[in-house]
Amino acid sequence: MNNTFTTFLTLGLIVISMLTMNAQKQKMEHTALIIIDVQNDYFPGGKMTLEKAEQAAENARNILEYFRKNNLPVIHIQHISTNEGATFFLPDTEGAKINHLVLPREDEKVIVKHFPNSFRETDLLGYLQSKNIKNLVITGMMTDVCVDTTTRAAFDFGFTNTIIGDATATRNRELNGEVVKAADVQKSFLAGISALGNLYARVISTNEFLK
Repeated sequence: MNNTFTTFLTLGLIVISMLTMNAQKQKMEHTALIIIDVQNDYFPGGKMTLEKAEQAAENARNILEYFRKNNLPVIHIQHISTNEGATFFLPDTEGAKINHLVLPREDEKVIVKHFPNSFRETDLLGYLQSKNIKNLVITGMMTDVCVDTTTRAAFDFGFTNTIIGDATATRNRELNGEVVKAADVQKSFLAGISALGNLYARVISTNEFLK
């Protein structure tokens, strides 16, 4: 009797696990991960260090591992500065390389951009359309520049967006001689982009996404 009960219990757990996995797979259908500009110049020792860059990158890596485990599309965005007077992400420099925490695999798409908007003068839109992607999970740097700009552009193109808030990072800003702390910039931009009922994007944490 005990063996029979154990067998049925085991089978029941297997069925529940399979149903859960199938439901999760359907939930993530037509969804891709975008990792924006997680490059060496943003990390300690780089030419444009961000606050909590390493923490944000670790969280981005956790999200990346989830997408890889579930064989979901991943797009890496790499900014290469071509504008006159640029001081970071310069061509053929160590600082412009994608950080080791989220280093692309050979089968993952890498898109090089030269503007904050990842869609501008790139094949990002065409690639997403070719994969029938409708939903984007967005991570990366900087929160108030390339992440914000790309997310708003994605909304205009009809995508439904989720930003992993703690997988993004920025730095102190200055306005009229006053320093605006990075934490305040971070909160303000994420609050703005998720305003009006998550109009441009839903903002959640890494743990919320993975649970």
